[in-house]
Amino acid sequence: MTHIVLAFEDNRLIGDLFGQFDQNLALIEQRLGVDAIARGNQVTLKGKHRQCEQARHALESLYQRLQQGHEIHPADVEGALRMAVAADAQLPLPTLEPRSRLSFAQISTRKKTVVARTAAQDAYIRSMDRADLIFGTGPAGTGKTFLAVAYAAALIERGDASRLILSRPAVEAGERLGFLPGDMKEKVDPYLRPLYDALYEMMPPEKVDRGLQSGMIEVAPLAFMRGRTLSNAVVLLDEAQNTTTMQMKMFLTRLGENSKMIVTGDPSQIDLPMGQKSGLREALELLPEIEGVAHVQFTDVDVVRHELVARIVRAYDDASREELQERERRHALRAAAAQQQE
Repeated sequence: MTHIVLAFEDNRLIGDLFGQFDQNLALIEQRLGVDAIARGNQVTLKGKHRQCEQARHALESLYQRLQQGHEIHPADVEGALRMAVAADAQLPLPTLEPRSRLSFAQISTRKKTVVARTAAQDAYIRSMDRADLIFGTGPAGTGKTFLAVAYAAALIERGDASRLILSRPAVEAGERLGFLPGDMKEKVDPYLRPLYDALYEMMPPEKVDRGLQSGMIEVAPLAFMRGRTLSNAVVLLDEAQNTTTMQMKMFLTRLGENSKMIVTGDPSQIDLPMGQKSGLREALELLPEIEGVAHVQFTDVDVVRHELVARIVRAYDDASREELQERERRHALRAAAAQQQE
C-alpha cells in the first residue's frame, strides 16, 4: 500500500481541480480503486502503489491544464486517467516529460482548445502534425472525425492552409433516402452534418458561413472530385469505409502541394453492396509503409462519449469475432470432409 500527499500552490484552482463536492476526486477513486482525501489545497492518495501513481499523474495533468486557463469537465478527468494509465503501461507515447508529467497534445483555435483524452487521440493529433496523409480508423465515438475537423479549422485560422474541403461518400447506412430536393450542397448536407457540427464548434458560426459562401470551406461530393488537384488545402474524407477501390485511389491522387489529407472511417461498418471491397481497407493494406503516411487505429477503450457506448462497441466486436471464428470452424470442417472423400 502507498500513501502520497500532493500539494497544489494556487488555491484559486483547487475547487475546479477537485470538482464540485469533490466529484473529480470521486471519479478518480471509482476508476482506480484508491482513496483520495482532500484537505485544503492538499489531496492524500491511499491504495496500491501503481494506482496511486496513476492518480498522481492524472491530478498533476489536470492541474497543469487549469494553470493554462482551460476548464475541466468530467470527460477531461476520464481523459487524464486514460493517459495516466497508458503512460504507466509504458506505451510508446511521445507525451512523456520529465518529472513524470503528461503533456497532452492539443488543437487550438480562437474559439476553443481541444485536448487529447486518450493515448490514441494524442498519437492522432501528433500524426496530423507529422504526416501529409493520415488515416484515422476505429469505432464511433472515439473523436477521429471531430479531431480531424478541429485540426483543419486550426490550420485555416493560422493561415497554413487556404481551403478546407469536406467530402463523404453518399452511401446510405442501411436506409433509402430517396430523392433529395435542392442544389448539390443541400443534397449532400445530410451526409456531412457531423462535419458541420464539429466545424461550428471550433469556429464562430459567421466565419463558417462566410467560408462556405466564399469557397474557403467547400463541400465536395466524392464522385465530383475526379480530375482536380487540391493544393494549399486540408482535405477531409469521412466515412471512408464506404468508398470503392477506384474512388479511394481517385481521392488519394488528388493531393497537391502544401496540402494534407485526413481519411477517417470504421472498417467494421461498411455499407457497400455485398461483395464489393472497401477502398479504405485496401488502402490500409497497401500504404502503411510509405513515407509521409500515418495510420492511427482507435479501439473501444478510446470511446469518449457516454461510457455505455464503449460497452456497446465491445459487445458488437465480440459478436463479430465469434461469428468469424464460427465461419472459420465450419470452413475447416468442410475442408477436412473434402480431404477425407479424396
